[in-house]
Amino acid sequence: MAKGNKQSKEPKGRKITLKMAKLALKLTVDGKRRLDLSNMEIASFPKCILKLCDVDELDLSRNMLKKIPDSIDKFVNLRWLDLHSNQLDHVPEAIGHLQNLYSLNLCNNLLSSIGLPNEIGLLQKLRSLNLGMNLLESIPSSIAALKELRHLGLFNNHLTRVPECLRNLPHLESINLKCNPIPSGDDKGIDPIQRVECLYLVRESCLCASCLKKVKDARQRLDSRLSRAPAHGRSIFTGLITPNSVAQEDQATWSKESH
Repeated sequence: MAKGNKQSKEPKGRKITLKMAKLALKLTVDGKRRLDLSNMEIASFPKCILKLCDVDELDLSRNMLKKIPDSIDKFVNLRWLDLHSNQLDHVPEAIGHLQNLYSLNLCNNLLSSIGLPNEIGLLQKLRSLNLGMNLLESIPSSIAALKELRHLGLFNNHLTRVPECLRNLPHLESINLKCNPIPSGDDKGIDPIQRVECLYLVRESCLCASCLKKVKDARQRLDSRLSRAPAHGRSIFTGLITPNSVAQEDQATWSKESH
């Protein structure tokens, strides 16, 4: 009888073998290795995948996971981790060891404020963080340390005010706070800088005649304005079509990222 009770408490779900995991390995368009175990009715973290901890991306979304073990820190190469739509009520402190992570999706879980560790602020390369559709009444103040963060999802939570730690994130481009009980107007001033969401640079040879004419006309108008500006404020973009003047301010950034 006791044995039956023990078995009834064990999580039900699909057992993943190492062979199954190897078959789930995929190559992304940019040559990265992704382990895709999404939507496979997994109820407990498959220990066998620790033998594949050199992957760049790990997708465990749309399963029945209630816990992520500390051994997640073995995936030191991870740049992309998707855990959305599980049953997680906390994230291990070991998450802070994933120093190469730039995208973390924890949307649609059971995370409360005590379920998010301060160590999440150690993810210095993180650019996208999705915490939407959880039970958060607050978020760790350490998120203020995520200086590379571009996109943040906090929609459908229990936030009653805009977290102060978000007001000084230098590269934040978008934040979704919809469906929180935040008083109207409280989110004003969170990011007074108007940023361009998308900026495309293409070579002239990639454009059709009509598009090229439009861009050259716009470039001519820009050059006309620049010719009246002080000499020290001018920049040259060799071989590129610049759609707007914001490109000048970001030229240095592009140069750094391209090397």
